[in-house]
Amino acid sequence: MECSVKDKTIVVTGAGQGIGNELCRTLDQLGAKVIAVSRSSGPLEALKADCPRIETVQVDLSDWSATRTALAPLGKVDGLVNNAGVAVIKPFLELTEEDYDRTFAVNVKAAFNVAQILVPKMEAGASIVNVSSLAGLKAIHGHCAYSMSKAAIDGLTQNLALELGPRKIRVNSVNPTVILTRMGRDNWSDPAKADPLKAKIPLGRFGEVSEVVEPIVYLLSDRSGFVNGHMLPIEGGFLAGN
Repeated sequence: MECSVKDKTIVVTGAGQGIGNELCRTLDQLGAKVIAVSRSSGPLEALKADCPRIETVQVDLSDWSATRTALAPLGKVDGLVNNAGVAVIKPFLELTEEDYDRTFAVNVKAAFNVAQILVPKMEAGASIVNVSSLAGLKAIHGHCAYSMSKAAIDGLTQNLALELGPRKIRVNSVNPTVILTRMGRDNWSDPAKADPLKAKIPLGRFGEVSEVVEPIVYLLSDRSGFVNGHMLPIEGGFLAGN
């Protein structure tokens, strides 16, 4: 079954690395017009060198006004993937005000802002996919601020699905467990930390980047035309036994 995104204009935030970077490359290969957004110029330049058709936008999404200035010139948009995020993993009592503010500025406020900028540029049939986390659905030790931010993203997903549904704009989120991006490897490299979580996953492993990219492509495509307001766990069966 082909999940066609050919000729769709799709904005991807957090395009500099990990899921966002691979998603941009995959969408480009599938014929989409990709607008890659990142704070970091180097990764955007590398992405552009490999995929010349991709349009790049460098902006710090935690800056509300700069984001509005950077994205305002865009024309019609068919899809948005709110992927940019940070993960500050600490015990609750060690979290600082800076940790909390940084987490919410990028994971929540930026996604809200980008969606508010781009929704007026969308027409019937458009799709928004928010990259949330299993931590938004299930408490995970040491993930308090991160978990709160992803629960907020799921709330954004459902509220936008309700409000934008009459405009025929769909909104869903994907909720992966640990995915072996650079950030995922950094945060879960210690077997003493990783093995207890893996033991709760029936498939016995963490996810690969492609295993998140492909469901996102499906949700962006017309094949998911009646899927709206859902959080899609991508977690190897973790929730089945917990």
